[in-house]
Amino acid sequence: MASGRRGLFWEDFEIGMVLQTPARTITSTDIVNFACLTGDFNEVHTNWEYCKITPFGEPIAHGPLVYGIMGGLTYASGINDGTLLALLQIDGWRMLAPVKHGDTLHAEMKVLERKESSKPDRGSVRMQRRFVRHDGTVVQEMEVTLLYRRRGSTQPAQAD
Repeated sequence: MASGRRGLFWEDFEIGMVLQTPARTITSTDIVNFACLTGDFNEVHTNWEYCKITPFGEPIAHGPLVYGIMGGLTYASGINDGTLLALLQIDGWRMLAPVKHGDTLHAEMKVLERKESSKPDRGSVRMQRRFVRHDGTVVQEMEVTLLYRRRGSTQPAQAD
């Protein structure tokens, strides 16, 4: 977002456009807090001794934790501020590389498709989402379809 605007409307998304979020470093505290929040204490996330005999060598972040943090970074970027209505679909969510304590990640989103809705105040945008580590490794990828407000819509939208 070169212009620094916040809250892109449906009309602002162009096919091929690439948006990038700020970055954030994942910590052991993030991993432990997510385990506590969800109750997912799988040893691959929480047991240092167990992890020494895994290919990872140390605890790794939960896949949904990484997804959630990238959602927070997308919010922080302002892209969805006041214009996002709903997450409609996730397709092909793949975990490509482990995320460990100290990894710094950002999200890159490429607009693949825009569709008008049956309601004139909204439209959907399909994007390729890639979560990228500081060394350039893509750690997760997926396609998402999101519902956005259209320019000029002022009423709170209700689901289709």
